[in-house]
Amino acid sequence: MSPQKMHPNEVTTDVLLVRRLLTSQFPQWANLAIKPVDSAGTDNAIFRLGNEMSVRLPRIDWAQGQVDKEHEWMPRLAPHLPLSIPIPLAKGQPDQGYPYSWSVYQWLEGDNASIDQILDPCQTAIELAQFITALQQLDPTGGPLAEEHNLRGMSLKNRDRITRESIANLRGIIDTNAALAVWEEALQASEWNHKPVWFHGDLLIGNILFDRGRLSAVIDFGGLGVGDPACDLMIAWSLFSGESRDVFRKQLNVDDATWVRGRGQALSQAVIFIPYYLNTNPVGVGYARQMINEILA
Repeated sequence: MSPQKMHPNEVTTDVLLVRRLLTSQFPQWANLAIKPVDSAGTDNAIFRLGNEMSVRLPRIDWAQGQVDKEHEWMPRLAPHLPLSIPIPLAKGQPDQGYPYSWSVYQWLEGDNASIDQILDPCQTAIELAQFITALQQLDPTGGPLAEEHNLRGMSLKNRDRITRESIANLRGIIDTNAALAVWEEALQASEWNHKPVWFHGDLLIGNILFDRGRLSAVIDFGGLGVGDPACDLMIAWSLFSGESRDVFRKQLNVDDATWVRGRGQALSQAVIFIPYYLNTNPVGVGYARQMINEILA
């Protein structure tokens, strides 16, 4: 069984490929059960390996650089963060017709959850804000700079053209006038004028895990970088609403300009996502639609 393809030129991955790769490079794990993980993630195909591990294979060429970055930084950041994050156990090499480096990871228990499935949304907001604060306080020396790894950590002006085009493509699907007004406000907000800090880069509802309704882990650090942390505010409209969003902002003590840029980042991500993945990623598109509704409410 293969995960559903999300990109026109995506590499085919399936259980047999994972088995061949393990047999060739990590035979100690080759006889464990392998099962595709149903995920809205767009950059990696994920397979559960036994009960305690997972295999992550980049789907597309632009994701291959994430492997080295995660292997370098995840073990260094993890001890200083208040929530669990994935820890790489082994790095595989291109082999068996598969063209990219790939990873074996520690498996983290948990599921995605919407705001109405969380036991205590306000406590979740506090705990996630504490995670972001802890990440931002870590020494960024030598970290992957935003301009080299993730445009979300840079000025919104770098996303202006594609964001406007994407909003136009959603005419009849969303309130494009309201979306443009939010985007214009974000562009006019003051730029980040402090030293660059760590950001997760893709802090959305699909990358937050809950165990029995309680926040347990943050996953998928492929967008990890150093720059403007406003992009990590996307979760305010992806997961939270009303009081819990207010608690999240208060706990982070975010200034007005950064908050407005964060809302712009959330809008940009969602409007770009929907047209590209409309027919290949219904779960992710649903998340994006929900976030746009929260942003424009």
